[in-house]
Amino acid sequence: QVQLVESGGGSVQTGGSLRLSCAASGNTRGSYCMAWFRQAPGKEREQVAQIDPDGSTMYADFVKGRFIITEDKGKNTLYLQMNSLKPEDTALYYCAYDSCVGYVAKRWRDESDYTYWGQGTQVTVSS
Repeated sequence: QVQLVESGGGSVQTGGSLRLSCAASGNTRGSYCMAWFRQAPGKEREQVAQIDPDGSTMYADFVKGRFIITEDKGKNTLYLQMNSLKPEDTALYYCAYDSCVGYVAKRWRDESDYTYWGQGTQVTVSS
């Protein structure tokens, strides 16, 4: 079992920045994949960024150049630095984790690829 706890959400104005954190605990040994997803009201959950066991990252087109996903393996913590925020970035942001056995490098994953999820942290961007 893996537990994920997100933090760092809040309300900012257009153009502002926030840094989300996701602390992982439990059985986190070995290689794993992690990602950030978001879900806006009335919309489906969508992947924002992912990080592979080798540290390589991928981003959704709508956040490229603005968001950065990183991890601190020593602290078992995943981060999402969000810059140049827009009102359309308003959503509940979730982190996701999977042991990623047999993962395919550089494949853009989706919800079905992740076993564990956090409760989410709200990000609201006002114009």
